[in-house]
Amino acid sequence: MPEPAFWHGRRVLVVADPLHTFVTYKDSTYAMMRELARRGARLAACEPQHLQWSSGGPVTAWVRDIELRDDAHDWFHVRAQAREPLHGFDAVLMRKDPPFDAEYFYATHLLQQAERDGARVFNAPAALRDHPEKLALMEFAAFAPPTLVTRSTEAIRAFHVEHRDIILKPLDGMGGRGIFRVGPDGLNLGAIVETLTQHGHTTIMVQRFEPAIAQGDKRVLIIGGEAVPYALARIPQGGEVRGNLAAGGKGVAQPLTEAEWAIARALGPRLAARGLLLVGLDIIGEHLTEVNVTSPTCFQEITQQTGFDVAARFVDALQAAVVAAAAEGGA
Repeated sequence: MPEPAFWHGRRVLVVADPLHTFVTYKDSTYAMMRELARRGARLAACEPQHLQWSSGGPVTAWVRDIELRDDAHDWFHVRAQAREPLHGFDAVLMRKDPPFDAEYFYATHLLQQAERDGARVFNAPAALRDHPEKLALMEFAAFAPPTLVTRSTEAIRAFHVEHRDIILKPLDGMGGRGIFRVGPDGLNLGAIVETLTQHGHTTIMVQRFEPAIAQGDKRVLIIGGEAVPYALARIPQGGEVRGNLAAGGKGVAQPLTEAEWAIARALGPRLAARGLLLVGLDIIGEHLTEVNVTSPTCFQEITQQTGFDVAARFVDALQAAVVAAAAEGGA
């Protein structure tokens, strides 16, 4: 069992988007921070742009020590700010939202250097880099619907001819942005392909449309290699093809199905062994459609609807990972 007093006085740095952009009633990073604060941790925050390295020294960041307030509109107070080495924190949480662009890539290298300095970073920077959101699916194709990754118009047209009803999406998006469905009539396929591939200069993902989306695009959370027993079914609304909450989908928490448990048990331990403490699997029907590792969400919706405290489970797993890392490093 986790030691209740473990976090008392320990410092945790959260690397994320600007704090003022958080929507606290649904933000999973906020839920993590709130649970850490409840257990006595001292919180600090920075953005990837604040990371810095200079020869002869450790990776540092301009960080703000913060205190949480019980006010949705004024939810944090900055107690102090200074440039500090990342290895001075007991844990560093990388929670920057996509896009998985060049700047995100550079941030993972800076965070990996911080690990060499002695920092404990979750999810592990190398694992983040090796599992870019949508492309990580390629390793687990046995669980996925027919999928194509290409920038070729001809290949996409051939895929459409074979599967007739398809979904096209950019590789670096989130929240359902830039996702298109093209049915059997092929209406606007050419224009959509030109737009998404930027006339053949950008690689995209194409998948067979799964009618089970009507029952929801399920988010299954894997924490420390084990699945949370409830998924959040993000159900499209108003004729929309996207179930993403950011695109207006309705979130309904449901117990995992047998198919979802099977996928979670097959992938969870493998991903955890690579340094991925938290993973969000997207599953439609019986098919895995995405493997999210950057900033998986849905903590609060699942907790509010089921009573299962996802943030507490995460902080328990984080504690175990910090203890294991300290033992391995002889700290």
